[in-house]
Amino acid sequence: MTVGIRPARPGDESGLAAVAAATFPLACPPHTTDEAKAQFIAAHLSAERFAEYLADPSRRILIAEDADGSAVGYTLLNVGEPADEDVRAAIRVRPTAELSKCYVLPGHHGEGVAGRLMAESLRLAAEAGAAGVWLGVNELNARAQRFYGKHGFERVGAKRFLVGDRLEDDWVMERPLPTA
Repeated sequence: MTVGIRPARPGDESGLAAVAAATFPLACPPHTTDEAKAQFIAAHLSAERFAEYLADPSRRILIAEDADGSAVGYTLLNVGEPADEDVRAAIRVRPTAELSKCYVLPGHHGEGVAGRLMAESLRLAAEAGAAGVWLGVNELNARAQRFYGKHGFERVGAKRFLVGDRLEDDWVMERPLPTA
């Protein structure tokens, strides 16, 4: 199946939110309650929130679509200095961008979609002037950590991430971008 990747635009909010609702729970540690997952999705991954993200000039969203135009994955890139103090202390490369989200529906795992989204996100970060990209990944999410490691990210620190009423422990991973 052919999957295309393009910058998201107004009108893509519902598809992005559907992918987010299906994939975010898969990245959560086993102890995360369904209620906490649902609260996070409602607060941060709704169609309305994606509309806000699309309107924000410091964010870049890529969408992966199958041949019929259905969203099957996405990435969300935040360009600029991180707000989190632990992240600011951990990262080594500036200017920076955060790869905030990188998700692909399970039925498309192993097809190279995530790798293509990653490559295009790194290109967009460099185009936006970033010299490095960082991300946070739950310390128990070994599969994601392997994927990020395969794409040049290494662990540089730790941070906390709130899901529901529980603070989760995330690794901060970073990679420099090639210089021109």
